[in-house]
Amino acid sequence: MKNTEEYKLDNPVWNSLSESHAEFVIDYNGTQFYDPNYCPFGGFVKPESTLDAINQYSALAESFFIVGEKPEIADSLKIVKELVCLQMIIYNKIDQPITEEIIKLTEEHIDELLHLVNLVQPGYFKNKTPSLGNYYGIFKDNQLVAITGERMKMNDFTEVSAIITHPDHTGKGYAKQLITQVVNRIFDENITPYLHVVESNIGAIALYEKLGFVTRRKINFWNISKNH
Repeated sequence: MKNTEEYKLDNPVWNSLSESHAEFVIDYNGTQFYDPNYCPFGGFVKPESTLDAINQYSALAESFFIVGEKPEIADSLKIVKELVCLQMIIYNKIDQPITEEIIKLTEEHIDELLHLVNLVQPGYFKNKTPSLGNYYGIFKDNQLVAITGERMKMNDFTEVSAIITHPDHTGKGYAKQLITQVVNRIFDENITPYLHVVESNIGAIALYEKLGFVTRRKINFWNISKNH
């Protein structure tokens, strides 16, 4: 069933930092960023605030993302790339068997978690990102080979993130089982899961659709860094 608050997903960073993740906010009066140790993302409600805010935040983070509309940036900075993503949402629990042993990851797994993410998707994941939500993994021969977790959180929505499988272990259905685990746990909290996926990632989109996700809208991630 649709939630009447679903419009908040149009500005996911801002609304997460205004609600469940308020403790991680760096607030620039109209533009808000996550503390860069947790997640290099920002969002805004006042376009005129972005120029100054982004300038200040660039002293804290070498490379970061504005999620949503295109921001104003200073000449000393540049937009490295514009990632067009699909924002996908799911309205019902996933009915898929879980046959693998899924472990909830803790402090002791942080190094392995960071290693796996940076091997497959470098740049998004920071040392404290795992503190934003729950992360789950599948181990084979004592090696972490697949993970899925939670990133941005609002009162009514939690973002499913870091859906990653080690290149040597793809095609075994691990992602499907981990997504099922994470999504169903989020629903158990009476919260709606959603995710972001780059629109060119056809394989991932097909998997998410098979599990019941539908595309809600396209949303842009603007990658900004210093203009060396």
